[in-house]
Amino acid sequence: MSTLPDFEGLAMFAKVAEERSFAAAARALGVSVATVSRAVARLEERLGARMLNRTSRQLALTEFGRTVADSALRVLHEAEQVEGAARELSARPRGLVRLAVPMSFGMRWVAPLLPAFFREYPDVSVDLYLSDATVDLVGQGFDAALRIAVLPDSSLVAKKLCPVAQVLVAAPAYLERFGTPRHPADLDDHACLGYCHRSRIDTWRFTRAGETIDVKPSGPLRVTNADALLPTVLAGMAIAEFPEFIAAEYVRDGRLATILDDWAMARGGLYFVTPSARTRPAKVEALAEFFARHLAAPDWRLVTR
Repeated sequence: MSTLPDFEGLAMFAKVAEERSFAAAARALGVSVATVSRAVARLEERLGARMLNRTSRQLALTEFGRTVADSALRVLHEAEQVEGAARELSARPRGLVRLAVPMSFGMRWVAPLLPAFFREYPDVSVDLYLSDATVDLVGQGFDAALRIAVLPDSSLVAKKLCPVAQVLVAAPAYLERFGTPRHPADLDDHACLGYCHRSRIDTWRFTRAGETIDVKPSGPLRVTNADALLPTVLAGMAIAEFPEFIAAEYVRDGRLATILDDWAMARGGLYFVTPSARTRPAKVEALAEFFARHLAAPDWRLVTR
């Protein structure tokens, strides 16, 4: 007997166990039923035990077969990953990537990067879907997404590119007229603008030295895109929460001032997210690597602690 494992027999048995059918396994593997049957019989003889109980209508794994099937399926999937990765590495990234990105971030930081990406990868095209609503990557057929959040556990694969903090801001004119809040509780006496697309109820959460305070913003405007808050805030009429990548330019040129800097607001991250596929196509891998290079150390960071 050869000392080399019977990889073909293990793969065919794994597919039979997965499909619970010789015919279905044969179709999935692109071979005849007889070929699959011979491979499984050969493996049973090699291992010295029956792995399947077969009748004219039913197919069931023996206890020994269930043990072997678990390991054989892992070997099969790992081999598929190796082959898939090797095929992708041997090919230049090409094709269409459907990418979902939050609207404000996409307009400011993704769209300006795309010319450089297309110069680097001329055979890749991008369908850029801009929306602040969280999309269903699998259900809506997206290849990838950029998300700004504190990501919960999920079936998605997420690579963190950089941290993103939220900051509370107002125009200097507003603070001169209505005063500067010194404690989150003071915000109850101020016009605070809200944002509709949140993973939780529209609430501002502040933390300091183990203390947590939630504030529900109440004011004349709620929006589904944070940029729509800017005119009202810049006009000195209200306070609003913004991610750093929106607020930074206005804070640095003095049009907005940060408030309650000694309290921390939500701190999440910018993530490149893909469905939990066993391998990512080269076109998606190229986009992920490109964003990792260009967005890992952004110049819009305001909160560095």
